[in-house]
Amino acid sequence: MKATSLSILLFFWTISFAVGQIYFFEQLADSAFELTKHRVVYDPQYFSIDYPNGDVPDDRGVCTDVIIRAYRKLGIDLQKEVHEDMEVNFDEYPKIWGLTKTDKNIDHRRVPNLMVFFARHGETKQITDRPEDYLPGDIVCWDLGGGTTHIGFVSNIKSTDIKRYMIVHNIGGGQVLQDCLFEYEIIGHYRYKK
Repeated sequence: MKATSLSILLFFWTISFAVGQIYFFEQLADSAFELTKHRVVYDPQYFSIDYPNGDVPDDRGVCTDVIIRAYRKLGIDLQKEVHEDMEVNFDEYPKIWGLTKTDKNIDHRRVPNLMVFFARHGETKQITDRPEDYLPGDIVCWDLGGGTTHIGFVSNIKSTDIKRYMIVHNIGGGQVLQDCLFEYEIIGHYRYKK
């Protein structure tokens, strides 16, 4: 009888955990979509910001700020998470910018750093050309060419042809929702929940 009870309990815990995971990523997709309602000018300049929970001015930002702000709405401070991980594991992160130490003002606002962080602490998902593999709340990174990387969220809103989910990102026109999943070369695909 104990074994049956334990099996039933384990089954319901597994179902509850799975539902909780799905709910979190749906909330994350909603959080990202909510950002599209706020006017933001694309502004890649360096800002000195508070730590933790620092942010660039509300009306400014780049692609990484969409990711940071969506997570922050759910109580996750990527500025703090990335900074703390980089302090302990600096050699794991790219040296593209010639830095010799961490910088809490900018490290979390760089796509290659976020890619390393999500690979280290989240789930790295397969890169495919199948739309069904990209789910709401997934993070996608692209190579735009010329050494330029980009990042965005998979939303929970389908394209007009209903074949794929649209993307929330900022590629220069502010925080927007677009059908652009396969417009650029995908170089990263992640799910992250702290």
